[in-house]
Amino acid sequence: MKSLLALSAFVLCVAGASAQQDTLKYRISLKDKAATEYSLTKPQEFLSTKAIERRKRQHLSVDSTDLPVCRKYIEAIRRQGVNIVVTGKWDNFVTVSCNDSTLIQCIASLPFVRATEKVWMAPATTEIPTRDSLLNHPTVHPDTLYGAAYAQIHLSHADKLHEAGFKGQGMTIAVIDAGFHNADRITAMQNIRILGTKDFVNPGSDIYAYSGHGTSVLSCIGMNQPYQMIGTAPEASFWLLRSEDEASEHLVEQDYWAAATEFADSVGVDVINTSLGYYAFDDKSKDYRLRDLDGHYALMSRQASRLADKGIVLTCSAGNSGMGSWKKITPPADADHVLTVGAVDVDGLLAPFSSIGNTTDGRVKPDVVAVGLNAEVMRTNGNLGKANGTSFASPILCGMVTCLWQACPKLTAHELIELVRRSGNRADCPDNIYGYGIPDVWKAFENEELRMKSEESR
Repeated sequence: MKSLLALSAFVLCVAGASAQQDTLKYRISLKDKAATEYSLTKPQEFLSTKAIERRKRQHLSVDSTDLPVCRKYIEAIRRQGVNIVVTGKWDNFVTVSCNDSTLIQCIASLPFVRATEKVWMAPATTEIPTRDSLLNHPTVHPDTLYGAAYAQIHLSHADKLHEAGFKGQGMTIAVIDAGFHNADRITAMQNIRILGTKDFVNPGSDIYAYSGHGTSVLSCIGMNQPYQMIGTAPEASFWLLRSEDEASEHLVEQDYWAAATEFADSVGVDVINTSLGYYAFDDKSKDYRLRDLDGHYALMSRQASRLADKGIVLTCSAGNSGMGSWKKITPPADADHVLTVGAVDVDGLLAPFSSIGNTTDGRVKPDVVAVGLNAEVMRTNGNLGKANGTSFASPILCGMVTCLWQACPKLTAHELIELVRRSGNRADCPDNIYGYGIPDVWKAFENEELRMKSEESR
């Protein structure tokens, strides 16, 4: 019987991928990169010029995590009859799709495979995205150049950075979200500098046909319409990346997100914003526990914790669970070396829904707070409106941090994160609700200028 079962398994392994739509996805974690065809002495063969230059500028070394997933391993996995969905070099994994779980048993037996985990099952129905009709009758706020967004920018004195000429010029931001519905058609958003787009959920699809969430998030940073709305980094350039599948909630979205961050690294971004977070899934056995908030348990958190070591600053939303039973931050908000952003109103009072910390290992979270209660955003119908969520606090801060980095270009990602924390109005006594408080990015700039002058005078 054992020999017969083994023979049956072998036949299944080489049967090939089904022509029909795959219904299962698995993350294949690998043991090593021993079969790599690349060398750390020749990073130009696997990293872009921009990515190498960013590392050099911040005195960061290229290490084994930068090496691509071994091509021989990928091909050996593909030959078992599955389709490759994404790969992640920093955490060294391959995500595959198939219709037959027995194929994964075959893959698990390969000598270079460390572990396998189911990360997605097809939902009962798939929603087909449609386009909103555009009204495009924007509200004008003649009292201020910033229009409706003045208060959310002024709270951290980012308007002073703008007045000094730091509006994000020359800086590149990646926004990783669920989609950017109609962002390409809204008249008031046409002057946002979009460098490119990429969909990691459904490769090749139109990211402007999915979810208006990313559209509102992008508007907080990139809008540049005087007397209507100006974002916090109106002259930055953007990559728009989709990793969230709103049709279901599965671990695979973290695989997409990991691939998106590595793509962002490869195209040379400086800052990433993600207003996504996860703790509960359609497969309840995958739900996170409070003890998992250590910055390393979730793939997304491990990936986020590496970004500063690649010279990239990540701003991420803390989560909106403050009034629920969970209450805590949602991964990747528990990651180390990132700026996790909670929500306040324009008077600096906490939004009751804003998720709280700390992490399991005692780190202060959120790191800082920004306006996320009645935040001004652009909607998919081309009209301005108010929105609630740490989803909007994060991009508002993201643009401010980008402008601050433009003003202080010699700082490393780690140094910039620490500078922002120190500028918070609660920096002397941070807590698990406001973190280090409301950052004052103008004060941060002035303090860094003084520090640099002091060093030069020595």
